[in-house]
Amino acid sequence: MATKAVKTPKVAKPVVYVWEGVDRKGAKVTGELTGHSPALIKAQLRKQGVNPLKVRKKSVSIFSAGKKIKPLDIAFFSRQMATMMKAGVPLLQSFDIISEGSANPNMRKLVDDIKQEVAAGHSFATALRQKPQYFDDLFCNLVDAGEQAGALESLLDRVATYKEKTESLKAKIKKAMTYPIAVVIVAFIVTGILLIKVVPQFQSLFAGFGAELPAFTVMVINLSQYLQDYWFIVLVALFAMIFAFKRAHKTSEKFRNGLDRTLLKVPVIGPLLYKSAVARFARTLATTFAAGVPLVDALDSVSGATGNIIFKNAVNKVKQDVSTGMQLNFSMRSTGVFPTLAVQMTAIGEESGALDSMLDKVATYYEEEVDNMVDSLTSLMEPMIMAVLGVIVGGLVIAMYLPIFKLGSVV
Repeated sequence: MATKAVKTPKVAKPVVYVWEGVDRKGAKVTGELTGHSPALIKAQLRKQGVNPLKVRKKSVSIFSAGKKIKPLDIAFFSRQMATMMKAGVPLLQSFDIISEGSANPNMRKLVDDIKQEVAAGHSFATALRQKPQYFDDLFCNLVDAGEQAGALESLLDRVATYKEKTESLKAKIKKAMTYPIAVVIVAFIVTGILLIKVVPQFQSLFAGFGAELPAFTVMVINLSQYLQDYWFIVLVALFAMIFAFKRAHKTSEKFRNGLDRTLLKVPVIGPLLYKSAVARFARTLATTFAAGVPLVDALDSVSGATGNIIFKNAVNKVKQDVSTGMQLNFSMRSTGVFPTLAVQMTAIGEESGALDSMLDKVATYYEEEVDNMVDSLTSLMEPMIMAVLGVIVGGLVIAMYLPIFKLGSVV
């Protein structure tokens, strides 16, 4: 007789449960546990001397459910993994601890997915490569090098430091850019409200003067009339421009490259972006080279991490030169892109056999330079923005009161 194949039931994924109970002393206690079912959670609590009263699935708010995984979350994950591995916690147990401690459901799912891949027999680096939207080639290559060398905890610590430094640098750049953009947007909104709501009140007042209005006042009134009649078209055109910019930046490599070149030439902003690119170059190369990655392969990872097409092309040229036997510092100097300090420190590092240490110093120096520039730029932008707002709002006020002053002088 043919025996029927018995289907093995699928094991449910562990979920977070919130529980309430009473301990041995009769005190009410609460907490959270991860498990496959309420019955297993209750059994686990009884083993700990807790009489469970309520066990229910932890509810997820609509806000946290759609919370995206940010690069900073990945940096924090790297640091947690490094800490767990240094403490001697087994890899699979480290995933469980990090998953339970994460407040972001999407991050919990990501960690659980990685754990399942590792539990199935894949390497940690292979599991990370299944999620390229969160872990880039550099991240995966460093973890792979750590696994092969038997120094995963050390490499994870380097990865964590690299991600933290990189995200800190990005945050400083965003801080420098966001403040003036936000104030300019507010200035446009305030100006629009004044032109659409306030200026028409003065316009009805001027209609009874019967005198010729100053040219400046006429210009402001005409602008106000245009916005009243066509505000919807202006708004649609503005959103269309923003959408077209984002679309072109996402799909057109030529547009991105042109924007990179243009931004480096912009006063104040250009030097800030330039120094941040140098810092990223040095930080990435120091991290990969210290991990034992060959210099040519390390440069391959560095080219995409600089964040600017000019530096990407320069690094690719350096890679070609180094692969033919040229010294790194000599090739960097020949590109004309890298600053003298970075080239000289690289030369010292090559001569002394401490290239990773010198590159790390270069990265730290330029990261501090970026930090100082952001602070200086913020201090400089505040009075400048106030002056611009004063000119815009003050100009509108003067335009509206000029006819009244002119009428007063005639009387």
